Amino acid sequence: MSDWMVTQGPLPRRRPRVLSPLREHLRDTFWFAPTAAMAGVLVVWLVAQELDAALVRSLQDDGDYDTLAELLRFADDAKTVVSAVGSAMMTFIGVVFSISLVAVQMASGQFTPRVVRLFVRSRITKATFAVFLATFVLTLLVLTSYDSNPDPRAATSVPLVQSVLTLVMVALSLLLFVMYVNATLRLMRVSHVIARIAAESFRVVALMPVPAHGGEAPGLGPVTAWIAHDGQGGVLRDVHIARLVRVARGHGVVLRLVPRIGDFLVPGTPVLAVHGGAAPPRRALRYALSVGVERTFHQDLAFGLRQLSDIGLRALSPAVNDPTTAVQALDRVVQILATLSRRPLDAAVHRDRRGALRLVQPVPGWAELVDLGFAEVRACATGSPQVTRRLMAGLDDLLLLVPPERRAPLLRHRELLRQAVERTAPTAAERVFALRPDRQGIG
Repeated sequence: MSDWMVTQGPLPRRRPRVLSPLREHLRDTFWFAPTAAMAGVLVVWLVAQELDAALVRSLQDDGDYDTLAELLRFADDAKTVVSAVGSAMMTFIGVVFSISLVAVQMASGQFTPRVVRLFVRSRITKATFAVFLATFVLTLLVLTSYDSNPDPRAATSVPLVQSVLTLVMVALSLLLFVMYVNATLRLMRVSHVIARIAAESFRVVALMPVPAHGGEAPGLGPVTAWIAHDGQGGVLRDVHIARLVRVARGHGVVLRLVPRIGDFLVPGTPVLAVHGGAAPPRRALRYALSVGVERTFHQDLAFGLRQLSDIGLRALSPAVNDPTTAVQALDRVVQILATLSRRPLDAAVHRDRRGALRLVQPVPGWAELVDLGFAEVRACATGSPQVTRRLMAGLDDLLLLVPPERRAPLLRHRELLRQAVERTAPTAAERVFALRPDRQGIG
């Protein structure tokens, strides 16, 4: 019997808020934050320009030309600083861009290409680029506001507020540069990369539907229609659950997603099965499924384990030969599986506000997640006692946590590991040493 995850009625108050697909996709882009910052600084500059013009008009109306002359001299001195800031910002932007490219290249080669996404999603990296570009644009705009006429009676603008704003942006840029270097150096360390992957995985687990009492889903009945994928081929990144539930409720049917999040979709293959009525029109399902070139964490329960497994495999390759990194990856694999050890899996069931079943979404089962976390690393770990000892300890810990019906995959991997070590270890003493459970591997 498959386990089911069921949501009924309104979401509980303490349940974490689910990100919309649009917001999640914007977090996966690098252009949005710098573009928004440059547009925002243009608005701020217009406001500052109006304030400076109002200040000049006020002083001229009051006849305070001496103060206005002092401000003109200050603005002339500030112009040199603003010009220097504009040139320096381009240098800073080049430095930040170079550091990012080196960090991404090192992480992709040392860990796995899939961790590049962590750099793309890094908030501090986006904020640094955004503020640097905004400061550069602001300096160009401020330079256009300087009045070449030294006569205070004929002056139209003294960019006092704009100059102060430029200095504030410079101070913010320097602060963000220090934070950016620190964050980038952390992301170049494998322990922090693994921790970030685990944190993203826990966020996905926290956003999974809350199981109802009993965990049983009603029978769906026969399939009355199929909906094929008519878009471009690619990886199913996520689905707009609220939209699918709304469409299913409006047409009085139940929709069942055929592929899992992370599956590669080929045009023409079925993506939705319809139960209980005719298929909704395609225009109603527009933008309900998002297809891209790579997997994302959003709604993808297995993606974190996939990345950790890749890191462990690369660490155990003869070219790298870093079993300690593999042990660190296994630490997080065990932690993620322990979090999922008693949660219903296999399918997520979504209901409308009246409690009627509207959408069934497949998710990986327990055996599949265990295989994903352990199978490939186990196959490559037989020559490294540090990794086999950590594997044995992790499997033993999970056997204590899981209910009896979920022990079979763990026992299978434990037995396969024992057989592999017995085939490769030349002596009985080495076999006993390699199969002794140790949470630190060999300490």
